[in-house]
Amino acid sequence: MPAMAFAAETDAEDATDKTLAALETSPRLLATELPQDDQNTFKKENFSTGETKPAPIATVSDDEKIKDTIPAVKAETVRAEVSAPKTSPVLLPEKKAVEVRTKTEVSSTLNPAELQRRWKALFSKEIASDSIAYTVKPGDNLYVLARKNHTTVDFIKKINDLKNDNIYPRMKLKIHTAPFSIRIDKSKNMLVLYSNDEAVKKYSVATGKKNCTPVGEFKITDKLVHPTWFKTGAILPPGSPENALGTRWMGFDKPAYGIHGTIEPKSIGTQASEGCIRMLNEEIEELYSIVPVGTKVTIQD
Repeated sequence: MPAMAFAAETDAEDATDKTLAALETSPRLLATELPQDDQNTFKKENFSTGETKPAPIATVSDDEKIKDTIPAVKAETVRAEVSAPKTSPVLLPEKKAVEVRTKTEVSSTLNPAELQRRWKALFSKEIASDSIAYTVKPGDNLYVLARKNHTTVDFIKKINDLKNDNIYPRMKLKIHTAPFSIRIDKSKNMLVLYSNDEAVKKYSVATGKKNCTPVGEFKITDKLVHPTWFKTGAILPPGSPENALGTRWMGFDKPAYGIHGTIEPKSIGTQASEGCIRMLNEEIEELYSIVPVGTKVTIQD
């Protein structure tokens, strides 16, 4: 190459001149005529420019990078007749660590001891970030206070050990203000109650036969104590041995679907309903007393 010729010793000047003359009279090599390996030698990314690259707004994941490099690796493998791994072994430990961490986080979220602690804190007299201390004013009543703070009368009464609905001016009350939500996992037949996105209690439930309970996000739009079941072709009053709704009903914004009690406690933990969520009567009575109308319900497979 010319660069090498110029580096020759002085005593070889005549030979160098002849070499240069021969090169000048021969056609110049086009870049496309260079062997592939030589072309790659001159790629911009193979040289350091000294510039500092700005932090990217968005990056391609390592998995995507691996996917993009597989064809090139395969081509080199064919030429070299050497097999290459399809995934980077360096990334596997990190991926495994992420999976383990995720499982641990989910497990700790529903840890029985932690759930019990959070459940107990709901009924504590201590004011926390999910509650307020309220001084009753003239004209106040529990129904207005419950509606203003998106909670229930029963829950206010339970927290403050009230035996009836009577409250008086200057009375001190703890009122829970954090939003509740419900998540139902059909694969486990499990309902979990959340307060401010923290799990506080889980219940075993029955879901629809053949996985017929709909998935998605819903809202509780109506609540009934000792509901009448308007079954097709019949009206079954509260207490009827054939009234499958049990002692409570919490209906969704999807007509005909909701959470209710049961007359078949042995069905809990299985897929047994016509699409609604069944709970033991004593457990839905507890849940009913805590969650207000408007509570979000998420159902997943």
